Amino acid sequence: MKSRLAVLILAAAASGLLHAQTLRWASQGDAQTMDPHSQNELLTNSINGQVYDTLVMRDKQLGIVPALATEWAQVDPTHWRLKLRPNVKFHDGTPFNADDVVFSFARASNPASPFRTYANSMGTPRKVDDLTVEFTLPQFDPVFLQHATTIYIMSKVWSEKNNAGAPLDFKNKEDRYTNLHANGTGPYVLVLRQPDSRTTFKRNPNYWGTFEGNVQEVVYSPIQNDATRSAALISGEVDFILDPPPQDLQRLRSTAGVKVVDGMENRAVFIGMDQARDQLLYSDVKGKNPFKDVRVRRALYQAVDIETLRRQIMRGQSLITGSVTPSPLGDFNDPQLEGRLPFDIAKAKALMAEAGYPNGFQVQLDCPNNRYINDEAICLALANMWSKIGVNVKVQAQPRATYFPKAEKLDVSMYMLGWGGAITDAEVTLTPVLHSRGEGGTGYYNWGNYKNPKLDQLIEASSKEPDPAKREQLIKAALREHNEQVHHIPLHRQVIPWGMRSNVTAVHRADNWLEWRWVTVGPKG
Repeated sequence: MKSRLAVLILAAAASGLLHAQTLRWASQGDAQTMDPHSQNELLTNSINGQVYDTLVMRDKQLGIVPALATEWAQVDPTHWRLKLRPNVKFHDGTPFNADDVVFSFARASNPASPFRTYANSMGTPRKVDDLTVEFTLPQFDPVFLQHATTIYIMSKVWSEKNNAGAPLDFKNKEDRYTNLHANGTGPYVLVLRQPDSRTTFKRNPNYWGTFEGNVQEVVYSPIQNDATRSAALISGEVDFILDPPPQDLQRLRSTAGVKVVDGMENRAVFIGMDQARDQLLYSDVKGKNPFKDVRVRRALYQAVDIETLRRQIMRGQSLITGSVTPSPLGDFNDPQLEGRLPFDIAKAKALMAEAGYPNGFQVQLDCPNNRYINDEAICLALANMWSKIGVNVKVQAQPRATYFPKAEKLDVSMYMLGWGGAITDAEVTLTPVLHSRGEGGTGYYNWGNYKNPKLDQLIEASSKEPDPAKREQLIKAALREHNEQVHHIPLHRQVIPWGMRSNVTAVHRADNWLEWRWVTVGPKG
């Protein structure tokens, strides 16, 4: 007679409840660091976001819901009071309280942190009591709660114990304990970090929130090569890939045991240019900077055959736009702002001649080769298009871990950047990306380092305007000024398909964020 235990095991197996609850997933790049205030990059943020919590977080439709803060109230235009969740502990057992919030915002405001523009916008937190924090803002912030989703809360005790009171300076290759170690309040605990190889996590048994999925262990492995990444999914070596190559999508859709889930991503991809130096770092033009001339910038824009790029390079997995906002919601679906300058080689050549470059020039384009969908291929295609107007472009493609520190030092003449995430409001593009570089992280991602006082004035006015109708007009005026001056060359918004084994269920969010606690890995068929 079978034992009761054996019967239970057989019943569990028959019902599909007994199987390895491990999620093995991959993407083309790796998280750049485990320090949650050091690099503002989606994959890095999304992995750190499984270990660390924010004050408020996103639901499946990107709505704002409670997290470490359970209640909030705007006392007046420049004061917010938040009630914190009781009985929460960090992974090392340290209790969470208001001191950790005050510490984390001060840390995220550090000059080494690219999150400082968001932290500074939210003002200065003050501990009222262990479970109450009040923020005093320097001015009205129209997206205060949106900004609150971006700052991860760290343990003050743990950070100071490990000499990590400040974020590591990633662009200058600084190393700290937080580069390979983590201690949050989130649903998963970092077990082992092996950069560019394998990072493992386990479920936090003391997590304050809920799990809808069944994943107990997560193993993340970066697989840069497109063919290898697809093959790993087809063979079952991995359960999920975040970025299946566009050229492999048809094959994946028709492969038994594999499924593809499509979704639009809130992310615009565009090209920037050094518009500040008197002479470019990487060009054969000496004694002057051709990118300071709007006619050259417009010529490059009008030489982009965007439909060919969409069809041949992106395999239809992109949405053409003339805007640099991550979502059409950012420019209020304004047709003028969404529209592109027309593809016109003759016009582009005329503009180049008018600007004094009838024979073109040479220049280097820096771009990542493992960050955006087909990023290197896009850059190579652009180089070919620009050769038709005499601009000889050398593409310098490199891994994200090399590319981003280089670009953050402004060590570029032309560069690729993608910008997006959960927040669709234009503020998170205007202030960190389009504004001139300044204090507190303003314009940190303006790697072209242009200065446009009119644009700055419109951005600053929109950032503190409480009237929604007036603010909309200011935002549109700012985006029009940016587009007229061609400070960036917009390309497209990404369409993001996710590839997974047929026994995997995941929630596809528009910010391309894989939330592990919502994932179910079923028994293999």
